[in-house]
Amino acid sequence: METRRLAILCNHLRPAGPASVQTRLSSSVCVSGSNSELRGQNDCVFCKIIRGESPATKLYEDDTCLCILDTSPLSHGHSLIIPKSHFSSLETTPPCLVAAMCSKVPFIGRAIMKATGSDSFNLLVNNGASAGQVVFHTHIHIIPRKAHDCLWTTESLPRNRLSLDHEVCQLVKSVQEQLSKISLDGKGQESIVS
Repeated sequence: METRRLAILCNHLRPAGPASVQTRLSSSVCVSGSNSELRGQNDCVFCKIIRGESPATKLYEDDTCLCILDTSPLSHGHSLIIPKSHFSSLETTPPCLVAAMCSKVPFIGRAIMKATGSDSFNLLVNNGASAGQVVFHTHIHIIPRKAHDCLWTTESLPRNRLSLDHEVCQLVKSVQEQLSKISLDGKGQESIVS
């Protein structure tokens, strides 16, 4: 597992393609989301890209985020939207920053679809190691799609209907209990209700 993660991480450091296409990002400080994450940001490949210390093929950049081509694409045009502030996972990322990233998706997604001749795209977040997250800096994948491209093998699997049995009712109750313990303040930030 560690070998696989290292290989994927190295692919993020060695973008493929001619050097003339490579774009050095403007120097920008990747600010830590918390003191506990300060150690991780020094070695974070995305923080290095944001600071201009590692190369990347940039598609878009603004004050809060940037979009680069994935160096191990699942499809032509597979891109990553990355916040300029370091947060290791989606749940540690402030909702206002997630909203800022997501607000760019229609604009960037439309441009990627037109440039690649795709008719749609998947929006994906691998949040946590078990979900396939390899670079522990929040990011959103935009994966261009074409009809019948067979990208996901699970697309051909039959889907089961949700059965409203005791197990599902317990799940609903448990999730609702967890949500009631968390409230959102006026700024969209989570806080634990005592």
